[in-house]
Amino acid sequence: MNAYVTISTIYRTPPLIFGHRGAMAYAPMNTLPAFALAIQQGAHGIELDVHRSRDGHPVVIHDFTVDHTTDGSGLVTSMTLAELKALDAGAWFAPQFTGVRIPTLDEVFESIGRDVAVNVEIKAASDDSDGVEAIVAACIRRHAIAERVVLSSFNTVTLRRFRALMPEVPVGYLYAQEHPAPLEEDAFEAYHPFFQLITEQTVVAARDAGKLINAWTVNDPQEIAALARLGVHGIVTDAPDVAVEALSKLADRDPGMDANERE
Repeated sequence: MNAYVTISTIYRTPPLIFGHRGAMAYAPMNTLPAFALAIQQGAHGIELDVHRSRDGHPVVIHDFTVDHTTDGSGLVTSMTLAELKALDAGAWFAPQFTGVRIPTLDEVFESIGRDVAVNVEIKAASDDSDGVEAIVAACIRRHAIAERVVLSSFNTVTLRRFRALMPEVPVGYLYAQEHPAPLEEDAFEAYHPFFQLITEQTVVAARDAGKLINAWTVNDPQEIAALARLGVHGIVTDAPDVAVEALSKLADRDPGMDANERE
């Protein structure tokens, strides 16, 4: 299976709803409870962030440091898996999540079942690699989950490096106002723009280029409906339940927009 076949299979009935770092409006981001809640709320997929621990494990956390979302301090990449697992990654959000831990990518794949798509973002501070692409590729292979994964990054060098390791997995280029728009020669299957950058022209240009568009991060029901009308393929949201309701109401008004139905 090549990357274009894979991405066509994942996005059979767009727009898909991806829980941004899980259902992070209601649970601590990038944790197993947040991912479980996103799926419970009706998300078709989850979006998450991956770093390499010092001893070579793919760990799921957004920031380059643990300071914001745990009771610890320091660079993620300077800590071993045991050191990261000793941290509390839930109490900062709410008392009922005290004791929640930073998950590994293996643990996430094991927990989500066989019907959930996964948008894996590799975090890259520079064009240099610490080997994170290789350990993510190995993890995807271990779990035989390639047909449900889209790999994304703000760093085009990271994307090309991953592409060389695992050409069957589609890649998407993340960009926002402070990041350059994708170049036509970049052979990526998807574009992942900040939602406010998306216009009808953006969608048409992507379609003409054979690219999919995943919009991030959208939480307002009217904006979600507007993006669905434009024809985006994926909607990344902090609140999957809000997106499910917005698309359901849109489908009620226009049966031709019943894109949220799972096959």
